[in-house]
Amino acid sequence: MLRSGTADHFLLQCHIFFRESALTSACGLESALIENGRKGRCGPKGVTDNVNVDANVSSRINLMRIVLISGIVFVHIPFDAASSPYDGTYGAFDWIRVFLTEALFRVGVPCLSAISGYLLFRSGRENFNYQKTVRTKMQTVFLPFLLWNCSFIAVIILATSVGVGDGYLPNLWHASPRELMTAALAAEGFPANIPLYFLRDLFVCILLSPLLAWLLSRAPLLTLSALFVLALVPGLSLYIVIKASILFSFSLGIFIALEEIDLKALDRFALTGVALLLATCALLATAIYGAGPSLPGWVQFFRNALAIVGALGFWLLSAPLIKTQLGQRLAKTGSLSFWIFCAHYPLLIFLWILWGKADVSFYPLFFVLSLALLFPFLAFSNGLCRDNFPRLYAVLTGGRTKQSAKPASQRDASPKFISQQR
Repeated sequence: MLRSGTADHFLLQCHIFFRESALTSACGLESALIENGRKGRCGPKGVTDNVNVDANVSSRINLMRIVLISGIVFVHIPFDAASSPYDGTYGAFDWIRVFLTEALFRVGVPCLSAISGYLLFRSGRENFNYQKTVRTKMQTVFLPFLLWNCSFIAVIILATSVGVGDGYLPNLWHASPRELMTAALAAEGFPANIPLYFLRDLFVCILLSPLLAWLLSRAPLLTLSALFVLALVPGLSLYIVIKASILFSFSLGIFIALEEIDLKALDRFALTGVALLLATCALLATAIYGAGPSLPGWVQFFRNALAIVGALGFWLLSAPLIKTQLGQRLAKTGSLSFWIFCAHYPLLIFLWILWGKADVSFYPLFFVLSLALLFPFLAFSNGLCRDNFPRLYAVLTGGRTKQSAKPASQRDASPKFISQQR
């Protein structure tokens, strides 16, 4: 007979074995989950959380998140007619603004969309659970969209009711129900917190994902070609999504996942790809700088194309960047990128209001100062909320509370402002 201690140890090991077996059965391939770099139970995955990818690709995705979202911040720095870059008042500085905001960092949203589609189907169609995905994405995508956007609407209503922000903020007190619906849910246009249209469109793409995967498995060339053409047409509205480029890029990510395309296959061309991206962005910026603010159709077409194709250049950039100490540190930032994405626009508008009250006309100072204040404050507030109010932080970030993945080794791895509706 087994002695009592040995029997207890045996029963404990059996309990652990069957518990882990049950988890594996419930999670399927999600038992290999890497959510912000930590393996664990199958739980909700975020906008671009990593599942079933190798260490190098996982680290590069984390790196792309923080780099692209930081670039999106540049796109939304407000300006008015007097500080428009197209007047050329500040010479080379204005051209650099156009290069960053109208060319280079417009790649951010399409690239993030492609990453999202890729991660959603990385485990294959056979392991895709639509009902579970929709439930989890309600928590990780749609709920944060509602909370951040409606909170900003409440701030707008409160501020305008006491006369703060007149000329800077929309007057939602006298908005029609239809206008309020758009401001809150992006029903027919951009939401109040403008950058969050990406979360709205992403959730729509997730709802459409089984149909997109079915089309891509049967007629991939036709599906991608049709969506690409729709994304290129300037000013075309598809109604179901605000930006057609998101729908195409999300579908492209699904296709890459279903076909199991090697994401590192072109890494040897990284320097060439990055050089082509920068050169093409410079050409586009020059064209926009000379023609703006009213852009001819061919310039808009060129801009739309580069926003999509340029995602490849940024992905290639991640190959050498992840091998640097800076890249390794950025890949560890985890949920900070989502915090920056949701919070940056209201803070930029607040800084713009303060700038207007200061009555200083040298716009380059605002451009640089706003960035110098914004990023440290966002990093500080992110850590403060995460450490002191973890439950609130979990809700606001859609459960993105874990630290990022350990990166691959260096060897592997008027007062009225002009709104930036990108």
